[in-house]
Amino acid sequence: MDMWPFETQEFNRIYPFYDNLRAGKFTTTKCKKCGHVTYPPQVICPKCWAEELEWVELPQRAKVVTLTETQAGAPIGFEPPLIMAWLTFGEKSPLKHLLGRIIHCKEGELKEGDEVKFVTFSVPAHPIEVKKDTKICDRVFYAFEPVK
Repeated sequence: MDMWPFETQEFNRIYPFYDNLRAGKFTTTKCKKCGHVTYPPQVICPKCWAEELEWVELPQRAKVVTLTETQAGAPIGFEPPLIMAWLTFGEKSPLKHLLGRIIHCKEGELKEGDEVKFVTFSVPAHPIEVKKDTKICDRVFYAFEPVK
């Protein structure tokens, strides 16, 4: 089972999000009509239904508000411990909070109030059949890791 999205313009209308990740930028969409910022990025504003959205950059550092650690029963593709944290970016950020995955961290190391930083990582390419042709897309995703 492949849980990662196809990240190219050909398959995904939010492909700039993945292009930005490849460039080391953490971004999301903001409605040009009502100013609503949404994450994950959208192609239609969930507040006013407008289709005019722009890309805005998000901070690359956040603070942990609370977290959970899973040792057993992590989903396929995730190594334990699976650490998820409710993060705050601060009042000046276009997006105030986000539930983020924490990597490069051992169980019990991360505490409330700790600072984490945005990091990207490669996801193995996955061939797909498109009109009797096989395509392979390089993929990338993001997580956060503790600031040491």
